[in-house]
Amino acid sequence: MTRFDWHNPYPTPRLPVFARNLVSTSHPLAAQAGLRMLWKGGNAVDAAIAAAAAITVVEPVSCGLGGDAFALVWDGAKLHGLNASGVAPAAWNVDYFRRKYGERDGLAQQPKRGWDSVTVPGVIAGWEALHQKFGSLPFADLMEPAIDIAERGHAVASIVAYKWGAAVPELKDQPGFAQTFMPRGRAPDVSEHVRFPGHAKTLRLLAEHGPRAYYEGDIAARIAAFSREGGGVLTLDDLRHYRAQWVEPIGKSYRGYTVHEIPPNGQGIAALIALGILEKFDLRDHAVDGIDSQHLQIEAMKLAFADVYRYVADPVSMDVTPEQMLDDAYLASRAKLIDPHRATHFDFGMPKAGGTIYLSVADERGMMVSFIQSNYMGFGSGIVVPELGIAMQNRGCGFSMNPASPNVVEGGKRPFHTIIPAFVTQSIDGRQDAVMSFGVMGGDMQPQGHVQSIVRMLDYGQQPQAACDAPRWKVNRDFTIDIESTLDANTARGLVERGHTIKSVDDPYMDFGSGQYIWKLDRDDPERGYVAASDSRRDGLAAGF
Repeated sequence: MTRFDWHNPYPTPRLPVFARNLVSTSHPLAAQAGLRMLWKGGNAVDAAIAAAAAITVVEPVSCGLGGDAFALVWDGAKLHGLNASGVAPAAWNVDYFRRKYGERDGLAQQPKRGWDSVTVPGVIAGWEALHQKFGSLPFADLMEPAIDIAERGHAVASIVAYKWGAAVPELKDQPGFAQTFMPRGRAPDVSEHVRFPGHAKTLRLLAEHGPRAYYEGDIAARIAAFSREGGGVLTLDDLRHYRAQWVEPIGKSYRGYTVHEIPPNGQGIAALIALGILEKFDLRDHAVDGIDSQHLQIEAMKLAFADVYRYVADPVSMDVTPEQMLDDAYLASRAKLIDPHRATHFDFGMPKAGGTIYLSVADERGMMVSFIQSNYMGFGSGIVVPELGIAMQNRGCGFSMNPASPNVVEGGKRPFHTIIPAFVTQSIDGRQDAVMSFGVMGGDMQPQGHVQSIVRMLDYGQQPQAACDAPRWKVNRDFTIDIESTLDANTARGLVERGHTIKSVDDPYMDFGSGQYIWKLDRDDPERGYVAASDSRRDGLAAGF
């Protein structure tokens, strides 16, 4: 076996990729799985599903067959939104957690891992809904690349191996985890060969019987039985009744374009709020990486999160609507709270009454897909269904235990979600057209990555790969700021002088997300195709033909 030091001490900037058919993902084998479908004559949705299935095998630290998903699909004329996030088991409520785990500071406690963090997995239902509405190849064909990789095995990528090793100490004792993800009693090393026969078995069952087998067939029965054996309350009925939902995307105009997100229960609205606030400022008066521009973006993001953490939940429980939160007059009033020269700790406003993978695909027929799926905190709950390779997410952590919160836990309800696909369109002479499919992975970093990327491209004209690779900052829930070590030292010093509490974190994979971008080059000349970018913070690849 070759013994390399897999750490690279030198900067390796990636170049944008130009093609008429493109797949951009956080792992090269997943990108190639998508390309195989396009070569076979499939469309962008076929490619996205194939890539999504493959990436559950090659990047299991971020997503799996027990995760959730969201998508935005441009069908060539219209944008469609899909919410495939799961709901809480019917038995969940505040009293359930209080009886089982007690209280802290007057609120019921909830576990971060294990069965009582697992909501109904939505990702397979998401693949099903996408395929039913837009797919052109047989569903079984879309599973082929993932099955092949799972059965024959693959060499573990660098950043995947790093995160895998970091998760083992916490998760090694969770049911099924070591059996699946520690085949040699440890996490694999970089380039080590791993196989997932259980994962392949599940994918073959889906290929043979269709995705509903996950929710109604033998797969569902085994998930429910394993939950029962482990003291969980996720039942066969919870699985059987679940369906993904088609939703109307929400959007906000910015610099002559419209940026689109999935509506709540996701946090995509945070990016739209921040952009709506920044629309009130002329950022082009300030240097792209300078103190003034970065300060304004950070303050806008803080204002957005103040509202999002107060109001966003499953739409059936929200006190206000997305339209109220995005009202121009309301955002103008919020923009006035920003002091251009001083950091402020903002509270939520009162609108007028009224561990993740991301991939992007575009084909030469004009279809574009913005797709994201996740197990949440790395391997999620740590639970892995024996012999099936199904790693269950821990999205139940997204609920609140405060009965007064619109996001309070309740059976059949969707929790607050961090994963968000995004899309950009432009309307000229009454005709709306697709511009960019994009997204950024990484918990609360996601809407912040959206904002920073959009500002760099639309305000400053930076090409997608440059906007992707640029240093990032992240607003934390206590309104402190993390910054990448590559941020200009003068800018970092200036932000401190303006009152920001900053931490310099030299850990770009874990803290600053990872994005994929596909931009349509010319609305009037489809033959020019697209330009794609893939984030250097992951093992990813943008590939096309």
